[in-house]
Amino acid sequence: MQLSPPNVLTIAASDPTGGAGIQADIMTIASCGCHALSIITALTVQDTRGIESMRPIEAGWVEAQARALLADMAVSVFKIGLTGSLENIEVIAGILSDYPDIPVVLDPVLASGRGDALADEDMISALIKWLLPFTDILTPNSLEARKLIDQSFKENSGTEWSLAEYAERLIALGCDHVLLTGTHEDTPQVVNDLYSKDGLLCSDRWERLPDSYHGSGCTLASAVAAHLAHGLPISDAVHEAQNYTWQTLKAGFRAGRGQFIPNRFFRSRHGE
Repeated sequence: MQLSPPNVLTIAASDPTGGAGIQADIMTIASCGCHALSIITALTVQDTRGIESMRPIEAGWVEAQARALLADMAVSVFKIGLTGSLENIEVIAGILSDYPDIPVVLDPVLASGRGDALADEDMISALIKWLLPFTDILTPNSLEARKLIDQSFKENSGTEWSLAEYAERLIALGCDHVLLTGTHEDTPQVVNDLYSKDGLLCSDRWERLPDSYHGSGCTLASAVAAHLAHGLPISDAVHEAQNYTWQTLKAGFRAGRGQFIPNRFFRSRHGE
């Protein structure tokens, strides 16, 4: 009997463009050699320019999807993206608490690429309180890191800390590692830094590509999850995931009138 690939369970919203969300997760996980299990937290009306509306899935349905899968299949890694509602965050936390030995990759999706808000203050507070303590690696961009910290330290809201200080505070809130990405920073190269409780573990620099991409964060977090599922240590998984993601962006394509979409199957296109 042929051995099955590792199962990665992604919990995220549906994106009908295939650029981001659970569709992006599934393609990334599959491209990285794992089997994707998927739980939909919300339905969206969107195109490559932005999100027009979102309808969260009832929390009981989110939990039922997860419990059915986890009772039947061994899961190597959880990947969590857009949660959709406060109630969904609560049930996801309950699921994670029942499976403490499964690593968790959390992509804190707070807004669309256009800036459409996807989480209110109560949801952000709940994410910090209920999900961060279960998180092995958090993958915020610099804007998301600032928003999470401003929400947690309201008395210091608007304070400009260094990115290292933001990462330090996020780890103090409960997660084990933070991969803080610098796409939105004004630097010649994109600088992505991985932090742990011991400080900076590694720093990677990537050529800054000229286009804007829909789903780059989903791709990166899912690739980290897939490489962890293959048994790589966190530092190696993070580096391999960044390389994969950069290649998907370099080979990206413009399917609509808005942002480019990462090509998760760039290897097939090049016959690799």
